[in-house]
Amino acid sequence: MLDDADSTEIHPLFSGAPSSTEFRKLRKRLVRETRAAIEDYGMVRPGDRWLVCLSGGKDSYTLLAILHELQWRGVLPVDLLACNLDQGQPNFPATVLPAFLQERGVPHRIEYKDTYSIVKEKVPAGRTYCALCSRLRRGNLYRIAREEGCSAVVLGHHRDDMLETFFMNLFHGGRLATMPPKLLNEDGDLTVLRPLAYVAEDDCDRFARAMNYPIIPCDLCGSQEGLQRVQVKRMLDEWEARSPGRRQVMFRSLMNVRASHLLDPKLFDFSGLFPDTQAETGDPLPDLGRTPLEH
Repeated sequence: MLDDADSTEIHPLFSGAPSSTEFRKLRKRLVRETRAAIEDYGMVRPGDRWLVCLSGGKDSYTLLAILHELQWRGVLPVDLLACNLDQGQPNFPATVLPAFLQERGVPHRIEYKDTYSIVKEKVPAGRTYCALCSRLRRGNLYRIAREEGCSAVVLGHHRDDMLETFFMNLFHGGRLATMPPKLLNEDGDLTVLRPLAYVAEDDCDRFARAMNYPIIPCDLCGSQEGLQRVQVKRMLDEWEARSPGRRQVMFRSLMNVRASHLLDPKLFDFSGLFPDTQAETGDPLPDLGRTPLEH
């Protein structure tokens, strides 16, 4: 549909998109990889409603655009509701996202909840803000999802986030685990989805820059130096520079141990993981004849 050069129809999220061959290839790759992750991990139940979390960063803009393109093409049969949680951070441009979403006709909800003050008050000097900030944000997003009748909270974490989390758990958490593409929350009534699981961070960055999306930086964790995640990212950058493709090789290795928190659909029934199913068992499934990323 959007690849038809003669078509005048285009989703408003892609208005102003570059017409270059390079950008078209990038967009096609993002669509292909996102669709593959959605299918590999059985994320869709037709008719469900997804709360798509929009922070104003490059990753969440990419997520929002690609999901809407898949819906536009008729291959994502769910209702999408964009949501931004304004956490009261100083200098946060509160009008940017509402204007962006309104201009493009994207259904959305903007929620203000001052978690910034709580984090600053509770976290001792010298400690990182991320854990408490993330927990407070997650609780509010779950609440909003329930209020809006959504069955899933959809996040913009990508391949590199998953690798970094794996090494943070390995180095600092004493366990082999990462962000799974699909997770059932503790209450068993919501799924947490990460459709960008196969997407490289560099591609998100290139896409958001090409689209000239209004990027909003984080003034909370982004203001702290020496974060563990920053250190792990630098390590992975050095490995990638010495051996191009290392990230993708490591990503493919995330297939064993704590199957429900890794990425191997042959070992855990992600396709059957929905709020009305039994709790996670981690029981292995039979080999289905192919591995993820074979498309």
